[in-house]
Amino acid sequence: MEVPWQFQFRIIALGDSTVGKSSLLRRYTEDQFTTTSDPTVGVDFYTRTVTMDPERGGPVIKLQLWDTAGQEKFRCITKSYYRNSVGGLLVFDLTSRASFEHIKGWYTEVVEHVIPNKIIFLLIGHKNDRIEERKVSRDEAEKLAHSLGCKYMETSAKTNSNVERAFELLTRSIYESLKMGDIILRSDWDGVKAGYNTRALEPEETETEVKKCQC
Repeated sequence: MEVPWQFQFRIIALGDSTVGKSSLLRRYTEDQFTTTSDPTVGVDFYTRTVTMDPERGGPVIKLQLWDTAGQEKFRCITKSYYRNSVGGLLVFDLTSRASFEHIKGWYTEVVEHVIPNKIIFLLIGHKNDRIEERKVSRDEAEKLAHSLGCKYMETSAKTNSNVERAFELLTRSIYESLKMGDIILRSDWDGVKAGYNTRALEPEETETEVKKCQC
């Protein structure tokens, strides 16, 4: 039986093919890693339910995680998933200079499609277990993240390095933006949905600002 959730966030993983988006999502949701996997065709879907600050009775948040194909031939399919996303993982391979240089293109493409909605990004340098093959320094990756207005983290699905922390950071950033009013719940947008016990937000919010939904 599914745990009742207070908020649902749609998050989309973006980046070139073979940077490890599927491996990251599978490690986070299933705690599994395989050395060989087929490229994503179109879009794959994962879910995980988390509790923010459980020791303080924080809200239960259901994450809908969309894994997009990085190949150009599937771009027309993946674009349709941009608009209803509130969070974005911009993933590049630390051993691939080209995948890093393409991040700005992914960022621009998504931003253009989500207007007027806001999307919270996290830049991820993946495969930090292969440090001897590294082609992108932490300094330049952090500078790119700063220019895009987001945070940066290095991960490895293979060793499970920083995977939990990365998703926690993005989830918390989205939730804080929701609390501050930078993200608004709207009936015509599925980036954020409110479910059971939506009083997890600030007490001064009114019923019209929070649309209750059990879907």
